[in-house]
Amino acid sequence: MKFISWNVNGLRACMTKGFADVFSSLDADVFCLQETKLQADQLQLSFPGYHSYWNYAQKKGYSGTAIFTRHEPLSISLGTGLPEHDQEGRLITLEYADFYLVCVYTPNAQEGLRRLDYRMQWDDAFRRHLEGLDRVKPVVVCGDLNVAHEDIDLKNPAANHHNAGFSDEERDKFSLLLRSGFIDSFRMLHPSEVTYSWWSYRFRARERNAGWRIDYFLTSQRLQPIIREAQILTDIHGSDHCPVMLTLDF
Repeated sequence: MKFISWNVNGLRACMTKGFADVFSSLDADVFCLQETKLQADQLQLSFPGYHSYWNYAQKKGYSGTAIFTRHEPLSISLGTGLPEHDQEGRLITLEYADFYLVCVYTPNAQEGLRRLDYRMQWDDAFRRHLEGLDRVKPVVVCGDLNVAHEDIDLKNPAANHHNAGFSDEERDKFSLLLRSGFIDSFRMLHPSEVTYSWWSYRFRARERNAGWRIDYFLTSQRLQPIIREAQILTDIHGSDHCPVMLTLDF
């Protein structure tokens, strides 16, 4: 079963940069999106053979997530169930017979870490959400988690220490999530590979490959035996992020 996750940084803009062609060429069973920046009436998009599920932010032109899937789920849940975390369209959970699928766009701590306190609250609530699911059946988690976990996961770790996405607090929360029973699938299969999934639009960062790995597929630890492939598709453009891929032998 092939999964794709992509922060499109505005789906309408990405549509003008070949999104539909990328979608078709990747031929995924499940295609998850983050940062769609849409309201319900702003884009009519469907693909033959796929069901689609959307979570919109209340604020226009901001955040948002979506999932296209060939496999109709048993149930759909939007958000965490906590009003303080469910205004920005950041989370979709689909239930299948053998697993849960979670698509997430984690809040950015922002310049000067001015939103770090909220980010810490979000990380705790998100982890509890995943732990609750994992007690029922295994979980596949994908999305822009807005954190580079280790020094290997960004080009300039020393210069970015204490910046949003590489603060000790955010990295510790990610470590705690992994210790709670989850696997970073790409790092498991590629323990020393330096590959990034996001590059700033400034300073020709992508051209210089001065990037960060902040887009992930995590799985419950008990799914480790069926992880077949995890890739970062750096050749695909259309956003400041590139897609990431996971193949599981369900």
